[in-house]
Amino acid sequence: MDELVIRGGGPLEGKVRISGAKNAVLPILSATLLADSASLIRNVPHLNDVTTMMALLGRMGVQLTVSDKMEIEIDPTMINDYMAAYELVRTMRASILVLGPLLARYGRAEVSLPGGCAIGSRPVNIHIDGLRAMGAEIVIEGGYIRARCGRLRGTRLVMDTVTVTGTENLLMAATLAKGETILENAAREPEVVDLANYLSAMGAQIEGAGTDTIRVQGVDRLKGCPYSVVPDRIETGTFLVGAAMTGGRILVQDTCPHTLDAVLLKLQEAGCHINTGEDWIELITNGNRPKAVNVRTAPYPAFPTDMQAQFTVLNAVAEGAGAITETVFENRFMHVNELQRMGADMRIEGNTVFIKGVEKLTGAPVMATDLRASASLILAALAAEGETVVRRIYHIDRGYERIEEKFHQLGADIRRTTD
Repeated sequence: MDELVIRGGGPLEGKVRISGAKNAVLPILSATLLADSASLIRNVPHLNDVTTMMALLGRMGVQLTVSDKMEIEIDPTMINDYMAAYELVRTMRASILVLGPLLARYGRAEVSLPGGCAIGSRPVNIHIDGLRAMGAEIVIEGGYIRARCGRLRGTRLVMDTVTVTGTENLLMAATLAKGETILENAAREPEVVDLANYLSAMGAQIEGAGTDTIRVQGVDRLKGCPYSVVPDRIETGTFLVGAAMTGGRILVQDTCPHTLDAVLLKLQEAGCHINTGEDWIELITNGNRPKAVNVRTAPYPAFPTDMQAQFTVLNAVAEGAGAITETVFENRFMHVNELQRMGADMRIEGNTVFIKGVEKLTGAPVMATDLRASASLILAALAAEGETVVRRIYHIDRGYERIEEKFHQLGADIRRTTD
C-alpha cells in the first residue's frame, strides 16, 4: 500500500498549476448521459474518483476515449445497461449522480444506495423525493434504488436542506422534463454553476444557477459538445494554506480567485498578503508565522467544509488560539487525533475544535481517514520538524492529482513509497 514520506521544516516557494475540479468533473461526466451524441470533456484531473466514474459509464456501454492530455471523448449512444452496481458506488458516493440523467434520458435506472460515509450521513432522500415529484416510480429494495418513468414532468421542488449532489441530480433530470422545473433552496457552489454551464452548452435552458432558485425549461434533446472543467478551488486553497503554514511564497496558476473569497479573507486575517489576477493567486508571508483564525463552515458562498481540515492544521502552528466549527458534516474531526500525535494542542467540544497554536509540530507516523483529512496531515508534515509517514493515502488520490509532485515543485521533501 502506498504511503507518503515527508521531511518538513522548509518554506513552500514557487509556482503551481491547479487541476480541474473533482467536484465539478464527476457530475459533468454523469451529465454526458443526457446527450444524443458525444462530448469532449477537457481539463479532467487524473484521480481515482474519475477512474471509478469512467468504469461505471463503461459498464453501461458508454464509449470512452482518453487522450494523453486527459481529455475524454464520451459517446453515450451505445448504452445498453442502466445499472450502477454496489461494488463501484460503495467506493464513490458521487455515483448517485447517474440516477437523474438515466431516468430523464432513458426512463429507467437501477442505482445502488451509496452506504456509509466516513465524514457523516449524506442521505439521498432529497434526490428520490424530487424525482418522484417529477413523475418517477421509485422503489428501494435489496440496497438499490430502482426507478422507472415515462417523460419526467417539470414541477416546483423545495429542498429541505441545501445539498450539492441533490441539486445536481435534479437539475440534470429537469433538463429533459416536460415543462418548467423550479429548484428552490438550491446549492450555489461553483461546481453546480459549472454543471449548469455544460448543460446549457448542450442546449439546456437554465436560469439562476449560482443562486438559491434555479429555473429549468425542459427541452426535447441535448447534444454533446466540447467543454472544459473549472479549476479546483479546494486544491487551490490547500496549496495556499501550505505556503501560509510554512512561511512561504507561492503563485497558484490556472485557478479561479472569485470562487475562494471566504478562504482568501481568512488567509488575509491570518496575516498573509494576497494578490489576485483573472486566473492566478499569489500568497506572500514574508517568512512570518500565521495568526490563528476562527472558522465556521457553511454552504457556499460561506467557508467551505472541504477547507476545514486545512485550516484546523494552520491553527495548529499559528500564533494564538482559534476555534473551528463544523456545521455541514457531523464526523469531520477525525484528523484531530492524528494531529495530536504530532504535538498539536487541540480539544473537541461538540462540533467545534479549539486549538492553541504551537511553534513546531513533530514528525510522526499518521494515518489518513478521509480525503480532506489526508490533505491536512500532509500540510502538518510539511510544517513539522523531522520525518512524517502518512499512510492510507488512497484517500488523497481520490481528490488531488499528483499531489507529491506538485509539492516537490514547491521545494518540499516528499516522496511516495510502497509499504
